[in-house]
Amino acid sequence: MPGTVWSGQKSRPRRRRGKSRRTVPSGCARRSKVRPVDYEINANKYWNDFYKIHENGFFKDRHWLFTEFPELAPSQNQNHLKDLLSENKGSEVPVCRSSEDGSGLIIEEQHSCSSVSLGHKTQPPPVEENVTQKLRHLEICADEFPGSSATYRILEVGCGVGNTVFPILQTNNDPRLFVYCCDFSSTAVELVQTNSAYDPSRCFAFVHDLCDEDKSYPVPGDSLDVIILIFVLSAIIPDKMQKAINRLSRLLKPGGMMLLRDYGRYDMAQLRFKKGQCLSENFYVRGDGTRVYFFTQDELDTLFTTAGLEKVQNLVDRRLQVNRGKQLTMYRVWIQCKYRKPLLSSTS
Repeated sequence: MPGTVWSGQKSRPRRRRGKSRRTVPSGCARRSKVRPVDYEINANKYWNDFYKIHENGFFKDRHWLFTEFPELAPSQNQNHLKDLLSENKGSEVPVCRSSEDGSGLIIEEQHSCSSVSLGHKTQPPPVEENVTQKLRHLEICADEFPGSSATYRILEVGCGVGNTVFPILQTNNDPRLFVYCCDFSSTAVELVQTNSAYDPSRCFAFVHDLCDEDKSYPVPGDSLDVIILIFVLSAIIPDKMQKAINRLSRLLKPGGMMLLRDYGRYDMAQLRFKKGQCLSENFYVRGDGTRVYFFTQDELDTLFTTAGLEKVQNLVDRRLQVNRGKQLTMYRVWIQCKYRKPLLSSTS
């Protein structure tokens, strides 16, 4: 990818002789001999086997969460909706982000800033709508479900063994916070529940298939403040992604946020897949049977906006990782997104 700027790029280690240069994959000409449906049917088995082998030793706790997603920080929880309301008091000229983010992220913004009608103030919601929202809130609180008494609720989908959930719980001691976490693998959920840091009074871990349209989440609609998707959407079949995001969107409160970090197109992992590992366009199967998709910014923007969410952030994070001992240069490409559920309906 000529002309691409990589974060942390200084000098490249000398390439070993005899190794051919990998080229950017063109489509998916070399398909897997195994039927893709077989991996879909056995997906649960593959992920359970993965966690039985690695347990909690494969992934590290994601302490970078609060840098990339300050919405998860304790101070943000109390003033999230208050700040959101103040932002909507008047229209402001949108400011496009520069190509370099303060956190070291290299941004390739493919979308212009959202247009705002200048000179027109946002009208406050009608009294009837305020009453309706309050009644809806009371209705949710009246129902008995885990964390029903909490005032700030976070759901992580695809929690694995808790590398996101436990840093959140350890950092945020607010008694009004409740964290839900689910995973496709019953083995992973069991590892979360048996972890010494797991507190049922502050957290609820459960098994859930993101693609199962008939299985509901243990929380009512419009009840969650934040939904986290970290390297999980890429693990499901592309044809089922939109419906999965649609269902999650309905769980968010007005003003609630969906946070995503996942694999970007032409990440090192995509370039290293061998012949026969491609299931469909940009969708691959690993050696252990688990699958992965590599996104573009436009694809993710379409998924979220189709679900009725508004873009807050959609950027590419490129990192150059060098292992000097093995003389390996690794170009990582991730996409980070923040999309918000509108405070007001489009008809109001």
